[in-house]
Amino acid sequence: MKINNLVILLLLVIMCACGDKKEEKQLPVLGRKEITPTDTIYHTIADFKFVNQDSTWVTPETFRNKIYVADFFFTSCPTICPIMKTQMLRVYETIQDKPDVLILSHTIDPKHDTVAVLNEFAERLGVKSDKWHFVTGEKDDIYKIGQTSYMVTASEDPTEPGGYIHSGAFILVDKEKRVRGVYDGTKPDQVDRLIKDIDVLLREYK
Repeated sequence: MKINNLVILLLLVIMCACGDKKEEKQLPVLGRKEITPTDTIYHTIADFKFVNQDSTWVTPETFRNKIYVADFFFTSCPTICPIMKTQMLRVYETIQDKPDVLILSHTIDPKHDTVAVLNEFAERLGVKSDKWHFVTGEKDDIYKIGQTSYMVTASEDPTEPGGYIHSGAFILVDKEKRVRGVYDGTKPDQVDRLIKDIDVLLREYK
């Protein structure tokens, strides 16, 4: 009788474990998608070529087999950028032991934010370029990839403080260059969710 009870208990544990697996959260794929008879084609981040704070080229190859968090900012931003960087530092701290996760921050003021300025900015934050890339490039290329690939606002606007307007979004991108989450980088609770979702996304590749 005791043996039968033990067998039943073990079966229940196995069933619960299987049930937990089925209920594992999976992040949605965001953006437009095209459904064909043989496949579903998802929105992906376009190719790019920018230079980071160490004068190193940053391209999609930099993120091969990586997931990453992207955002848009400028170093002289007087409004939301300081809040965003404080929150992104939280993300940075949590990915130190995650080799498959990087951060990519695009300046929307490339005229002012030279490589030297970005390097100094990164040093002030105390971050390293092997985990967090601050990139600059051609203004039109940055604005285009922000608006068409990451689906966020990034442009000049003389009516805005600092002369630029940009989204405060943190965008989570998977290894296939698909957008898997968008979070308000000025709100700690949203960044808490991003930090958890990074782990959820990493589990998809195990």
